[in-house]
Amino acid sequence: MEGTAPLTPYDPTSVARWVPEPDKRPGRTAFQRDRARVLHSAALRRLAGKTQVVTPGRTDQTWDASPRTRLTHSLECAQVGRELGEALGCDPDLVEAACLSHDLGHPPFGHNGEQALNEFAADCGGFEGNAQSLRLLTRIEPKRFTEERSVGLNLTRAALDAATKYPWPRGAHPADPDSPKFGVYEDDRPVFDWVREGAPAARTCFEAQVMDWSDDVAYSVHDVEDGLHAGHIDPACLLADPERRAVFEVAAARYAPADTDPGELAEALDRLLAQDWWPHGYDGTAIAQARLKDATSQLIGRFCLAAERATRAAYGGGRLTRYTAELVVPRATRMECAVLKAVADRYVMQRAEQERLRADQQVVVLELAEGLTRRAPYGLDPQFRALFDRAPDDRARKRVLVDQIASLTDASARSLHARLT
Repeated sequence: MEGTAPLTPYDPTSVARWVPEPDKRPGRTAFQRDRARVLHSAALRRLAGKTQVVTPGRTDQTWDASPRTRLTHSLECAQVGRELGEALGCDPDLVEAACLSHDLGHPPFGHNGEQALNEFAADCGGFEGNAQSLRLLTRIEPKRFTEERSVGLNLTRAALDAATKYPWPRGAHPADPDSPKFGVYEDDRPVFDWVREGAPAARTCFEAQVMDWSDDVAYSVHDVEDGLHAGHIDPACLLADPERRAVFEVAAARYAPADTDPGELAEALDRLLAQDWWPHGYDGTAIAQARLKDATSQLIGRFCLAAERATRAAYGGGRLTRYTAELVVPRATRMECAVLKAVADRYVMQRAEQERLRADQQVVVLELAEGLTRRAPYGLDPQFRALFDRAPDDRARKRVLVDQIASLTDASARSLHARLT
């Protein structure tokens, strides 16, 4: 396999850092250093306190479901991405660093907290978890600094580019100007422009595409696994027409291309149901858990091998890096992935309990933002208090408040909310 061949260094512009610095220990590659910096960061550790889908301790069954957190999801995404990237000729440390970084900017309560913070930050540039990740990597996470300010982890240009899912500012989505997805705030444009120097406009690099697909694979498969563990998903429901139609409606609305026919989604689900390893039942016994774990492994392998084979068929057997190729994921594979996402959405995220929890979380974030606005710098960590004191205007001060809230875990957000309100 091509990915087993010795890897040569990337070009000098790819391994450049925003602030040049000497190697502490000769012999390590630039991307090994990038991976280590992300792995040892406080921001990555904080993801252990952020819920993925199923909240720990909230289960309808008696067994310990041990649901995933944002941290365990990021570690699993990194394992998937590292192997897929290496098989396609990417530097494995570079892809792993990008996968470990991809959720660092997510605020407490995940996408729900993201929506609340975007509402609060509407007059200072909005909020987007991916733009916040870039800000954290290049400004907030304490690691390297100049006389003027922190430069975050000071990763290489290639690592920052590989961690960028949406390489455009707010309102500049190449196909949908109304899209809420973007990857950089205006005051982070200097480092973003440096990262993107020479890159095709609005195009993600190959390593970022591998990271993005690995994220999709990991969370689509593992969210269903966690939903089964917690007793929220009954596999038998996927055989009943009313339930199937509901799943396909969710998939078509949120996870599949706009031109998707429901028949495609039905065929995708039926392909999965026809596999020998598909979990048609789950009772929490050791045998059931082992069968479910085998199913998750089979699904991950199925999705990754489909992308690897299709990409190799399109681009041959050489090393695929940066802007020399596009990751090819067969449409049928994307349909299968979309159906899995919809199953978790329908039976886990749309539960009445989750709706009530999300409403409460929105209140916590917005009241926390209002409380900090009234009482800052009280309530700010020393790092953000210093930035607040040095901020030149109200817009910059509000951005500091957003940075503070985004850095919190679910529990610390509730604790600070209680202190301020």
